[in-house]
Amino acid sequence: MDPVRSLAEAPRGMVASPHRLASQAGVEVLAAGGSAVDAAIATSAVLCVVYPHMTSVGGDAFWLIHDARRGGVRFLNGGGRAAAAAALDWFASRGLDEIPLRGIVPATLTVPGAVDSWCQAHAASGRLTLGRDLAPAVTLARDGFEVSERLARWTGEAAGDLARDPGAAAIFLPEGRPPRAGQRLANPDLARTLTAIGAGGRAAFYEGEVAREMGRHARAQGGFFTERDFWAQRARWGEPLSGSYRGVTIYETPPPTQGLAVLEMLNLLEPYDLGAMEYLGPDHVHLLVQAKMLAYHDRDRLLADPDFAKVPVERLLSRAYADERRRHINMGRALAWDGVPAPGSLAGDTVYVCAVDAEGNAASLIQSLYGIYGSGIVAGSTGVVLQNRSAYFSLDPAHPNRLEPGKIPFHTLIASLAFRGDRLWQAFGCMGADGQPQIHLQAYTAMIDFGRSLAEALASPRWLSGRFVLGDPRDLLNMEGRFPEHTVAELERRGHRINRWGAWSELAGHAHGITIDPDRRTRLGAADPRSDGAALGC
Repeated sequence: MDPVRSLAEAPRGMVASPHRLASQAGVEVLAAGGSAVDAAIATSAVLCVVYPHMTSVGGDAFWLIHDARRGGVRFLNGGGRAAAAAALDWFASRGLDEIPLRGIVPATLTVPGAVDSWCQAHAASGRLTLGRDLAPAVTLARDGFEVSERLARWTGEAAGDLARDPGAAAIFLPEGRPPRAGQRLANPDLARTLTAIGAGGRAAFYEGEVAREMGRHARAQGGFFTERDFWAQRARWGEPLSGSYRGVTIYETPPPTQGLAVLEMLNLLEPYDLGAMEYLGPDHVHLLVQAKMLAYHDRDRLLADPDFAKVPVERLLSRAYADERRRHINMGRALAWDGVPAPGSLAGDTVYVCAVDAEGNAASLIQSLYGIYGSGIVAGSTGVVLQNRSAYFSLDPAHPNRLEPGKIPFHTLIASLAFRGDRLWQAFGCMGADGQPQIHLQAYTAMIDFGRSLAEALASPRWLSGRFVLGDPRDLLNMEGRFPEHTVAELERRGHRINRWGAWSELAGHAHGITIDPDRRTRLGAADPRSDGAALGC
């Protein structure tokens, strides 16, 4: 496979996403005079139609937005909040010690947050009408689109879950079976919902007929959210996290997302001369995996909605804390998950979209359903697939991420922007649930330490440490088949538990990005070869 097959170059605007039709919609919006935010909304909306196993109008979204004229980066939190009726006692009374992954419970435990984030981002930075931004998605939902091989395969994987919900089965299992690659698939109910949002904005989704239908469907099925929960949902502006790595300033989305894990890992690594190591060699991989283990140990114990729990972000991202934790890295031996010392001083599936316009404004947007087809539930006659992100809540009353009304669950979703000096250099993000910070880490170190281009970084073989199947150990090291054999052998000798994936595995995530070259005055975009994606420019 050509590692730069998805490389695109353009002098003005650029969009990258995991599906060509979505990127095309974004570029058309840029060409029509739209901003980076307009393009990101158009791209994301099309993905809700053509990649329904990965994202939906019924999911959540988080943004980083850069205004080239004013400078700086703004964070927009589009996480859906738990319904007012959400309570630990409900689960305890039914003998449940965890939230189910599928069905009406996770479907309705939190309210979809993405649409309000679209509307707020558009109000702040949009140039075209919201209806114009959503028009390509409306057309594809109404008239249909050709199913990709990936969508056909994942729909087949999820067919059992989809068949249990009549609304989902009617749309995604035509004639009672998964669609074939190349077959046309339409969702006219979703087209009507998107048309309503385009005409009426936030109110059309959270206060009008769409919200009433979602509330009616939840009541009929024994779910949680109501029309009042929809009315109360609001996206919020805030400050992103940022850190410096070898002179590059990297912005990541803050709690309740896991962006802090990326910056913590980079802090742990900076004193090492990573670029002097063999690229993809055993020392290179071993060191990054050790940093991941330490950062994720902190993430899993401490990350939660900062409106409900104090997340010690300043401490976790301090250089002093990195120095303290770095002592546990052993270059000769793998660190077992249950051997990570606790610091005593500290008390799934997804799409990524990035767009840069002619003025240099940038939007870095991550949106998701969590699992494949989320909850497997379509909300009545809306055509909207509902997420299962609430399954990430803990039912442990002592955990900071415990379920509470109005709370946003811990999110694996992260988006990033990176600057060299005061100039935007990189927009980057990926899907991959728990793997997202690990993919950010591998891509940024490949570009910064080893001088790889974005396209080369995306095409490099990828590892992801952690559990991908129930019953897997937490410290399993999953590796694509293209790693050098001596790397795999040495990692096994050092005590890593290795699982070999195929040469190009979708389990290793879809990553996309745009590099801004100020000297050549051009944008260089790349899409992951593991996806149906494309980087397109104008």
